[in-house]
Amino acid sequence: MTDREIDRVLVARAQRGDKQAFALLVEKYQRKLARLLSRLIRDPAEVEDVTQEAFIRAYRALPAFRGDSAFYTWLYRIGVNTAKNYLVAMGRRAPTSTELEADQAEGLDQGDQLRDINTPESVLLSKEIAATVNAAIEELPEELRSAIQLRELEGMSYEEIAKMMDCPIGTVRSRIFRAREAISERLRPLLERGAGKRW
Repeated sequence: MTDREIDRVLVARAQRGDKQAFALLVEKYQRKLARLLSRLIRDPAEVEDVTQEAFIRAYRALPAFRGDSAFYTWLYRIGVNTAKNYLVAMGRRAPTSTELEADQAEGLDQGDQLRDINTPESVLLSKEIAATVNAAIEELPEELRSAIQLRELEGMSYEEIAKMMDCPIGTVRSRIFRAREAISERLRPLLERGAGKRW
């Protein structure tokens, strides 16, 4: 039985009033959703509250869930909307930065240059690269930023992202390509500087 099929069974049971089935879905996705929302809301206590609120909204909306998309895709949309509503209510706008460590930056083009031995210089370069990637992601328009985060940080397929962002798969590919290009452009001077040194 696939993960999605298990979710479908749990959702069907929850829709019939089985609270334990919904509790299993909460247990399964709570940390994943909280990690996602922590990119929009900085304070861990607020993230916890908003995650809980998202699950409450999902529970109330459960009778309307028809299974056209995966349960997590549906939950993700509820979570993001809940976070945005929360930020608006608090008079804040969603931050654009994400914590991207250097080991995640290795997934980018030219990332092999980050795998130098851990000398102080290479550690400093790794930190600079992570900060540069963060800054580059911050400056991306929201649709590019969301696409690259879902792909690189959440590990979602293009198909899943297309469903989640409610757009054609070609648009997703284009957004991810443009986001990677922008990040690469910002990284190039750092990587060239790092490649020129023999530590």
